Amino acid sequence: QVQLVESGGGLVQAGGSLRLSCAASGSIFSVNSMAWYRQAPGKQREWVATIISGGTTNYADSVKGRFTLSRDNAKNTVNLQMNSLKPEDTAVYFCTAVVVNTARSTANYWGQGTQVTVSS
Repeated sequence: QVQLVESGGGLVQAGGSLRLSCAASGSIFSVNSMAWYRQAPGKQREWVATIISGGTTNYADSVKGRFTLSRDNAKNTVNLQMNSLKPEDTAVYFCTAVVVNTARSTANYWGQGTQVTVSS
């Protein structure tokens, strides 16, 4: 069993900052990559950012320059620092990870999501 748990969501005013964290736990052999997606009310899920174990990051154009991904490979944790938040950033943010478990099976896992609300 592999679990992903997001934390750090909440309510913030426009222009403010939040830091989201995602921790992978369970029968983990390695975490190849971790990513964030978000889904706003009435909208389709969209990709936000991805980081691989070597540290390479990619960002959606909508968050580039405002959001920063970092990771602690030893703790199988990724952080998403969100600055200059806008009301349109309001969404449920989901963490996902490509994980090799101790049985050497590779799969993509999803967390339950954490709510981010940005007020104007």
